[in-house]
Amino acid sequence: MLKKRILNLFIIIAFTGILYSCHSGVSDTKTANRQPVSLKVEGIIVNPTTLDQTIAISGTLKPFEETVLMPEVAGRVVDINLSEGGFAKKGTLLVKLFDGDLQAQLKKSKSQLQLEEQTEKRQSELMKVNGISQLDLDQTILQINSIKADIEVLEVQINKTEVRAPFDGTIGLRNISIGAQVTSGTDLATIRDVRHLKLDFSVPEKYSSTIKPGYKVTFTVQGDDKKYIATVMATEQGIESDTRNLNGRAIVESNTTSLIPGEFANVELRLNENKDALMVPTEAVIPQARTKQLIVAKNGKASFVTIVTGIRNSSSVQVISGINPGDTVVTTGILFLKPNAALKFSKVKSNPL
Repeated sequence: MLKKRILNLFIIIAFTGILYSCHSGVSDTKTANRQPVSLKVEGIIVNPTTLDQTIAISGTLKPFEETVLMPEVAGRVVDINLSEGGFAKKGTLLVKLFDGDLQAQLKKSKSQLQLEEQTEKRQSELMKVNGISQLDLDQTILQINSIKADIEVLEVQINKTEVRAPFDGTIGLRNISIGAQVTSGTDLATIRDVRHLKLDFSVPEKYSSTIKPGYKVTFTVQGDDKKYIATVMATEQGIESDTRNLNGRAIVESNTTSLIPGEFANVELRLNENKDALMVPTEAVIPQARTKQLIVAKNGKASFVTIVTGIRNSSSVQVISGINPGDTVVTTGILFLKPNAALKFSKVKSNPL
């Protein structure tokens, strides 16, 4: 009985091995006969196109002139002519501090000067008849000059109690009232010349040679589709080490009544026109750690090429080197492709984009 059971067990094992061998042979045959599958992708044939090389940067509008009004000396405010939002001509008295003590000293000095001048006149007459010595006359003249110097000092001190408009401009919001005690660092108000505006901006280092005095730029502001024109007046004479940008300043030529100093501006810089630019869709570019790549179809297979890019716009990017006119660039399925993978295009377009 035991021998019979052992025999049956050997028969089952042998039968299982035969079945496994047959199945393995079929699988090996299928694997051997399997052909590489071509991935269906879309592409674009790259042809030279005209590229208006325009870059977009940010800028800030500023008044042509702007300064914070501050007194030169400490004192009590006795008069205010700061018309908030009003226009002030250059030299207009805006704020007056108390100067009663200085005016009294000035009046005293002028009286002393008048007395000494009369003395000098009498001594000059006596000098003609040798009535006094030359030393007495010289001392009187010296006293006159000393009093005149004191008067000049007092007049300067009185002028420091007055705050006048340094240029024609519009007054902002005032920060003081009559009777306020102020110091030399007190912010009284801000005056701005908004009849003309300046536009400050910065450009990347590689475009710095293009921005020169007289260069025209266009810009827009938020909430206004109108394009304004500004002319570059000057640039910094060096590149900023932290941003690698060149700072520039332009004078707004357009009507500035609708523009407000401090507004953010979208600036467009038109560099030049390239009639042989090679443009590819932005989504076709594969960013690497230090480089960028495209997948180009060569003999029906995927070829990864390293490229150098240039100007960008809303949907495409310029390729400076790495591809040639007529190349077919893969635009979809790039995440699933490997080098030398077989390609099958479901759609191929031709630029310009």
